[in-house]
Amino acid sequence: MSDLHQVHLHTVRPQAWRNGGGVTRELLAWPQGAHWQLRVSVAEIDRSGNFSPFPGVTRCFAVVSGDGVRLDLPGGSVTLGPGDEPLTFDGEAAPHCHLLGGPTQDLNLMAVREAGAVRLQRARPGSSLDGPTRWRGLYAATPVLLQIDGVGEPLHAGTLAWSDAVESSSWELPHGGGGSAWWLTLDA
Repeated sequence: MSDLHQVHLHTVRPQAWRNGGGVTRELLAWPQGAHWQLRVSVAEIDRSGNFSPFPGVTRCFAVVSGDGVRLDLPGGSVTLGPGDEPLTFDGEAAPHCHLLGGPTQDLNLMAVREAGAVRLQRARPGSSLDGPTRWRGLYAATPVLLQIDGVGEPLHAGTLAWSDAVESSSWELPHGGGGSAWWLTLDA
């Protein structure tokens, strides 16, 4: 597991949104440098407002906690809560976000389209990531046990575990291995 990196939410400084509607904590901009190809962040939305546009980027969005949101996208409105599967949409869409109640905490995965196919999905107990990927990660909203090729790695709440080793190792969230988490991948 020497290629496994971890970023903890509580160690990342919050940055205010340009529109003042919340703050974000950038867990990862990969590769490091001026031009990222993949970005993972956790946002806290305090009030309704527009998302920032990201032309040429595929954006994945999941509600981690709170009452949820309604996003007004070009194809219609979508309502998302903490138990719903993530939504993938074009970054240039910059939807209007309506809070359904109080503030929400949300997981965002963005990738430049030319970098490859990006995917965000709920990691349920017993689910796994198998086969080669260009980049892979697991975001744990609550404590979980990540198993990599059968070796356990406990993750604290608010942790992004990731690897950019092009590998085909098996990552698994075992039954009884914990609560709320999401798989993140980038394939070439």
